[in-house]
Amino acid sequence: MSSPIRPYGDTTGDGMVQLSFTLPMPHSKVADGAAVQLASKMGMDPALVVHSKPMGPDFTFFVVYGRVNHLVDPSQVQVVERDFPLLSPAEANAAIKRVLRRRLVVVGACIGTDAHTVGIDAILNIKGFAGEKGLEYYREIKVVNLGAQVSVPQLVDRALAEQADAVLVSQVVTQRDAHLLNTREMSAAFREAYPAGKRPLLVVGGPRFDEAMAEELGVDRVFTRGATPGEVASFLVQRVTTASERKVS
Repeated sequence: MSSPIRPYGDTTGDGMVQLSFTLPMPHSKVADGAAVQLASKMGMDPALVVHSKPMGPDFTFFVVYGRVNHLVDPSQVQVVERDFPLLSPAEANAAIKRVLRRRLVVVGACIGTDAHTVGIDAILNIKGFAGEKGLEYYREIKVVNLGAQVSVPQLVDRALAEQADAVLVSQVVTQRDAHLLNTREMSAAFREAYPAGKRPLLVVGGPRFDEAMAEELGVDRVFTRGATPGEVASFLVQRVTTASERKVS
């Protein structure tokens, strides 16, 4: 069992952390003092402003460095562990061909007003991410990338038309929890459009998602920052082929 630990800054266990935030104040010494006051109320003692920069005439961005006394107990941390094997492209293609006997169809998009396609492209485009080829590289996967700012009805209609096995949605815009609202709207729309047990896999990804929120959001899997095309492909192949084998049996 792991023992409690403290953050590390200059020396082991010194509790030093770095924090960044923005205050709605013009850049000034008063603003620096307000930043220190906020950090102190958050438990940093002492707190030191190591960087402050105006963000237009009415806002200031800060980086504060200081000590906290809180302990972290790794044994109490709960995470979503990977529950599927990682497959190479050759293994994934072979599994799809053996079980489905057709190509696995994936429809991807950024929904709502989100115009950031870097995430969805990293997973779908053949160039991929982190040294791994994207899903377009897999000969047994048909990829339909709808791009950015796709409405939920458009996504549902295309998934129906393509007889999609899986729908991948990337959400980067998070102001006012837009990523959560959009995801809940999407999952509700798919529940209405498909008979029970017939809808495609719903997978969402983005830097601000919590992997543990899949059930709450009504999706099958949440991928966060650092997810690779190989991980996503392995999950899709495992879930789709397993479901197909159960139907046959």
